[in-house]
Amino acid sequence: MNRHLVPALAALLALTLPVSASAHQAHKHPEAHAAHGAGSAHEPAPTGDAAVDITAKLKAMFETEGNPLAVEPVVVAGDWAIAGWIQDGKGGRALLKRKGEGWSIHLCSGDSLKEAAVLTKIGIPASDAEHLAHHLAEAEKPLPAETLALFASFEGTVMVEGAEGEAGHAHGHGDSQHKP
Repeated sequence: MNRHLVPALAALLALTLPVSASAHQAHKHPEAHAAHGAGSAHEPAPTGDAAVDITAKLKAMFETEGNPLAVEPVVVAGDWAIAGWIQDGKGGRALLKRKGEGWSIHLCSGDSLKEAAVLTKIGIPASDAEHLAHHLAEAEKPLPAETLALFASFEGTVMVEGAEGEAGHAHGHGDSQHKP
C-alpha cells in the first residue's frame, strides 16, 4: 500500500469523526455501539491458537450485550489472517496482522479480501496472499448464501488499527454499516 495513502486515509477518517467519540458511534446504529471500545481494554490473554485469539479479540472489541458478534471463518497464513464477521444484520471481513503474541485488526472490507492480488497490493507476501485466498475460499464453501452475502455487503475498505502509527479505534465508513 502506498506509504502516503495510509496516513492520508487515517487523517481523513479522523476529520470525519468526533475526537472523543468511538468511531463506531458515527454509524446508523448508534445504540449498537454504546458500549463499543469498553471491552477493548479487557482483551483476553493470547492462547497461541490464532482462530481462538482472533475471535476473542474481535468479540472483546465489538460485541456488546444484546449485539453478539459471530466470527467465522478465520484463516491464517504467516503473520496475516482474515476473519468473516456478522453483527446486527451487517457483515464483512477483517484482515488482521500478528503483533507479538496477539493480533491487530489491519482493515475491514468485503469481497476484495478474497483476492490474492488485492492482498498482495496491501503488502502481504505473495505466498501468504495465495494461501489466505485459497483457504478462505475453502472455508467459506460450506457457509450459507445469506452469510456470504453479508460478508460481500461491506462496501469499501476501512483502516482500523493497521495504519502507520496505529490509528487505534479511529475509523469510520461512509454509509456506516461497519461494525468490526
